Amino acid sequence: MATYTERQAGSKLADFVAEHAQVLSIALFFVVCIVFFGSMTSTFLMPGNLLNILRQAAPILVVAVAMTLVITTAGIDLSVGSMVALINACAAIAIAAGLPWPVVVVLMLMLGGAIGGVQGWFVSYQGIPAFIVTLAGLSILRGVALYMTEGYSIPIRDVDGFFWLGRGEIAGFPVPALIAILVAILGFVVMMRTQYGRQVIAVGSNIEAARRVGMPAKRVLASVYVVSGLACAVAGMLIAARLGSGSSNAAQGFELQVIAAVVLGGTSLMGGKASMLGTVLGTMTIAVISNGLILMHISPFFTQIVTGTIILVAIWMNTRLFDRQWRFGRKAKQ
Repeated sequence: MATYTERQAGSKLADFVAEHAQVLSIALFFVVCIVFFGSMTSTFLMPGNLLNILRQAAPILVVAVAMTLVITTAGIDLSVGSMVALINACAAIAIAAGLPWPVVVVLMLMLGGAIGGVQGWFVSYQGIPAFIVTLAGLSILRGVALYMTEGYSIPIRDVDGFFWLGRGEIAGFPVPALIAILVAILGFVVMMRTQYGRQVIAVGSNIEAARRVGMPAKRVLASVYVVSGLACAVAGMLIAARLGSGSSNAAQGFELQVIAAVVLGGTSLMGGKASMLGTVLGTMTIAVISNGLILMHISPFFTQIVTGTIILVAIWMNTRLFDRQWRFGRKAKQ
C-alpha cells in the first residue's frame, strides 16, 4: 500500500503533467519527428543539415516569440509575413542607395516598430478587432512592398558586415540562430520574470479587470504589436542578409508558420496563457518537418498541407482539450 509521501509525490507529478501537458506533447512530437526523418534519410542528422535547420528557422523563431505575446493578449497578427517582406525590400533598397548598413538596421527597426505601433493603436485605442486590423495590414504592407520593388528582386552587393548577420558563424554556430536564441531567452525572461510579462498575461485573461486594478491595459495591448513589428524587422533583415537580396515576394506563408509554431507550443488562443519553451519547440518542429520532407524528395508544396493540418489539430487540442483542462485545474485550485 502506497505511503502518504508516495501518494503526495504521485499527485505532484500528475499536477505537473496536467499543467504542462501541451509542452510535453510537442516535445515528444518533436523527438518523434527527428527520429522519423533521421531514419528515413541519411543526411538529416548530419551536423551541416542540423545547422542549416537552425539558420532557416531563426527568422520564424524571432517573430514567433513576439507572436506569443500577441496571442497571449487574445490577439493575432496576420500581417507578419507582409511586414517581413516590406522590411526585406526596404533594407535592400536602402543599402543599394548607399546608406551604411548599421544605419539601415536602425532605420528598419524603427520602421517595424512604427508599423506595429499603428496597428496596435487601432486594436487597443480604437477597438477594432486585431484580426481585421492585421488582415488589412497583410494586404497593405505586401502591396507597398510590391509597389516599391515593382515585383523585382533588389540585389545587395559588397556589404560583408550585413551579410554576416545572415551567413556568419561564431565558433561554427550560425549567427542568425544565435540571434534567435537570444531573442527567445529574452522573451522567456520577459514573460516569466518581469512585471510587463505579468501584465500581458493579465490583459489576455481579462482586459477589463486588468484596467480596473490600475494596469495600463490599453498601452500594454498596443505594445505587443510594437514588439511584433520589431521582431518582423529583425526577421526581414536576417532573410535579406542570408539571401543577399530583398524581395516583395519574401516570407510567403510566413504568418502560417509563425502562428502554427506558437499555437502548437501551447499558447492559448483565448489569451492569458503562454509558453515560450513551447514556442521554441513548435518552431523547431515546423522547421524539422519542412526540412525532412524536402530531404525525402517530397514536393515542397506538401509542406503547406502539413502546416495547415498542424494548425487545425493544434487549435482543436488547444480549445477542446488543454484549455478546458487548464480552466478546470484553475477552478479546482480556487
